Amino acid sequence: MEEQKKILCLGLVCLDIINVVDKYPEEDTDSRCVSQRWQRGGNASNLCTVLSLLGAPSAFMGSLSAGPVADFIMADFSRYAVDVSSVVWQVEGQTPSACCVVCPPSGSRTVVLSDTNLPDVTAEDFSKVDLRKFKWIHWEGRNADEQVKMIHQVEMFNSTLPQQQRITISVEIEKTREPLYQLFPHGDVVFVSKDVARHFGFLSAEAAVKGLYSRVKRGAVLVCAWAEKGADALGPNGLVIHSKAFPPETLVDTLGAGDTFNSAVIYTLSNGGSLQDALTFACRVAGRKCGFHGYDGIAQI
Repeated sequence: MEEQKKILCLGLVCLDIINVVDKYPEEDTDSRCVSQRWQRGGNASNLCTVLSLLGAPSAFMGSLSAGPVADFIMADFSRYAVDVSSVVWQVEGQTPSACCVVCPPSGSRTVVLSDTNLPDVTAEDFSKVDLRKFKWIHWEGRNADEQVKMIHQVEMFNSTLPQQQRITISVEIEKTREPLYQLFPHGDVVFVSKDVARHFGFLSAEAAVKGLYSRVKRGAVLVCAWAEKGADALGPNGLVIHSKAFPPETLVDTLGAGDTFNSAVIYTLSNGGSLQDALTFACRVAGRKCGFHGYDGIAQI
């Protein structure tokens, strides 16, 4: 049945070691953190967590390397009922980890990623996926050359199906890396980050969606979130949709707020909601998420 189909997210999973501090540490000093925790991280991995908490069945596809870090990650995926049957186990490289410093008084989150020599998922890996299980597939922009080949596989699959049974394709272009920009014309829904928007010279989300819309394919939706300024989106009707931000009473943890936003947009659109509904709900959920550590509080929203 249609409602049993899952949302597949492809991209990074890593271990986040998160230090919460009351002020950002100065270089070459010793200081104590307020708290420390281990958390499964990575954009695509976080999307799965939030989708699961919102009530959408999700699946993750990415690379892992056997060992204690991967054991922690797999156990955590299981805790959130994320389907990991498409995880690619690599024989070389190590599962990446990131040290994160979260500073609630300033609202900053600083991430230092140890991006190990772990190979990314390839189009050949992706060819083994049973596409009939999914209603939506999301790519976190990484090895874009291979990811475009994967998207072509989905487009071929879709071409055999009536419109209402086709898989929706979304892509996230977060990093300012030239090869990632080839993903723009390949998503039905395209998420572009504030960093990328600024890289192209745009100083607001509205300017970004208008200025970058010519890069997406006909009929696509382009979405850009701009932190405390809210978010804007532009669809095929040419109207810019806006939602204001919904900041929490107290800023606690902004780590993963962007992933939470993207998840909530996908969740709403995949359930037939309007673009305005998706944007407003996503800003609301992402804002609330900034008011607590981690993601578990999302289940109460």
